Amino acid sequence: MVRMFNIISAMLKKVGLDMFILSIFAAILVAYLAPSVGVDHGIFSLRSAAEWGVGLIFFFYGLRLSPQKLKLGLVNVKLHFIVQISTFVVFPIVVLAAMFLLGYSRNDYLWTGTFFLASLPSTVSSSVVMVGIARGNIPAAIFNASISSLLGVFITPALMALYLSGGFDGVSSNGLGQTLLKLIFQVIVPLSAGVILNKRWGEFAERKKKLLRLFDETIIVLIVYTSFCSSFEDGMFKDFAFSTLLILSACMIGLFFFVFLLVWSFCSVLKFPIEDRITATFCGSKKSLVHGSVMSKVIFPDPAVVGIILLPTMLYHALQLIIVSIIAQKLGTRKD
Repeated sequence: MVRMFNIISAMLKKVGLDMFILSIFAAILVAYLAPSVGVDHGIFSLRSAAEWGVGLIFFFYGLRLSPQKLKLGLVNVKLHFIVQISTFVVFPIVVLAAMFLLGYSRNDYLWTGTFFLASLPSTVSSSVVMVGIARGNIPAAIFNASISSLLGVFITPALMALYLSGGFDGVSSNGLGQTLLKLIFQVIVPLSAGVILNKRWGEFAERKKKLLRLFDETIIVLIVYTSFCSSFEDGMFKDFAFSTLLILSACMIGLFFFVFLLVWSFCSVLKFPIEDRITATFCGSKKSLVHGSVMSKVIFPDPAVVGIILLPTMLYHALQLIIVSIIAQKLGTRKD
């Protein structure tokens, strides 16, 4: 049985899927079948556990964020600049352009969720893993993924504050002030505490990174489950057709390829070596579901809204892993 599980797991990884992605979709299914379980909000409820988990995720991330590693990565400035501009400038501009071209309502949850996706930082672990498979510049990938996540703590809420300032049913004018306080205590304080304690416990956290990654993924699945429980309980998806999901998925694929090819072309014009080109496109075209899940709980106070807001990010995350894994394997077999 264990051998069969390992074989199936290996086959899924070859196409970019793993147990984490499958667990997320399983959580949505369970939320649809039994939404009331994740709606209760008390000291020992699943929702409370998810909220406490947000702070712990950022604490452990700060604990593994070594200042020495960040200093070593500062050499290739041009590459880092392209990755961060792609992540925090190109993505939002592309989505805003699509909004104005296609027409949108500021209170349309899917459009808000799509802009939320555009404001997120790059992934950490999967970016580095895929760059490794494609034989790209791994040290630069580690630096960019780490600095992107750190910048995202400040840039994502700032971009969303600008977007939501025009008025949005999910966040009231009072809610923005409460969101800022929540951001400070749930994200910035734990992250800062982790960075401060890196010198003492950073080595231990690095040794236990697989266990900490499992903890991160467990909390993400829990956040997704409780968010969708609230969404299903409040009937947020009752007007959604299956065709809407298909169109949204196609749009996420289009968004990925547009940014991926744009960054790759720009790197070609600048005559980057192939290793740097791989790192720039892989890191600059990916978005973090981890940050999306935890930030959504901080930025959007209504748990029923969070399920829909996260939908574009979850679809993009799953699809980007499948597409990038195929591209990475192809690039990894190239002849130098």
